[in-house]
Amino acid sequence: MFETIKNLTLEQLVIITSTPLYTVLILSEIIVSNYQHRHYYTIKDTITNLYLMILNGGLDLISRGITWGILAWIYQFHFVEVQNPILYWVLLFVAEDFLYYLLHFVDHYTRFFWASHVTHHSSEQFNLTVGFRSSVFQPLYRFIYFIPLSLLGFKVADMAVMYSITQIYGILVHTSYIPKFRKMPLKILEYVIVTPSQHRVHHASNIEYLDKNMGMCLSIWDRMFGTFQEEIDELPIRYGLTYPLEDRGPVNIVFHAWKDLWNDLKKPSSFMTKLKLLFMPPGWSPDGSTKTSKQLREELVSQKQNKIV
Repeated sequence: MFETIKNLTLEQLVIITSTPLYTVLILSEIIVSNYQHRHYYTIKDTITNLYLMILNGGLDLISRGITWGILAWIYQFHFVEVQNPILYWVLLFVAEDFLYYLLHFVDHYTRFFWASHVTHHSSEQFNLTVGFRSSVFQPLYRFIYFIPLSLLGFKVADMAVMYSITQIYGILVHTSYIPKFRKMPLKILEYVIVTPSQHRVHHASNIEYLDKNMGMCLSIWDRMFGTFQEEIDELPIRYGLTYPLEDRGPVNIVFHAWKDLWNDLKKPSSFMTKLKLLFMPPGWSPDGSTKTSKQLREELVSQKQNKIV
């Protein structure tokens, strides 16, 4: 037994040790939410979450030989080396969390990548298993954002360990059972780390909440770059997408946004318009028939101002 444990990688140990934690918390949330008649879980939605997790994990394992190989090859050109092990892991955490914020930001503000990420937001429930509702194709390009880490002297195996650790926290904030922190000293945490309240906002389809709170662990990036939004007491959260997804079958749940993008690209238009359809924010259209989250918010503000007048 001890020989087996010794042969496991740190990443595998993180995954194995976190699995019982997930199991206990998810079962507890199911039991309590049903006992309280809140019904945060449905069988179909939970199965979909697990299905998407398996697709993401399988693609991650298949592609690692290439993606990890690229990061390991780039590592030979690193120009910084942190000798102190504590500083090494602290810097890796901060740097990787920031790069994940950048990845997440691009996933939300570029339609091509949103087509992959949309699966994570397609659930109309909000519970711990939604944290496993992965962006299926993200493993194919996520490594690109971590190239700076290789150049800064961080080893690919250590990146994988840190990503697994931060993913644990990223999954645990998918809960409705931890309220918004209102009093000190817990209130201070709202300024530093991503809280369940902040992540509930991230999953909301309300116009006021769209494309906000991109951080995995640290909320400081959202505050620095203008993507932070506090949960508003008078604005109940609606989960899911801004449009109804009638076909929630296993194929359409993954490919519906890609199909919509392809249909738009097939329409007669200029090369520049097609590029904009690919890389402008979701909702952008050449004729203004659909709106981006920014345009929707501007319209909402204008409507409120007109009502006041």
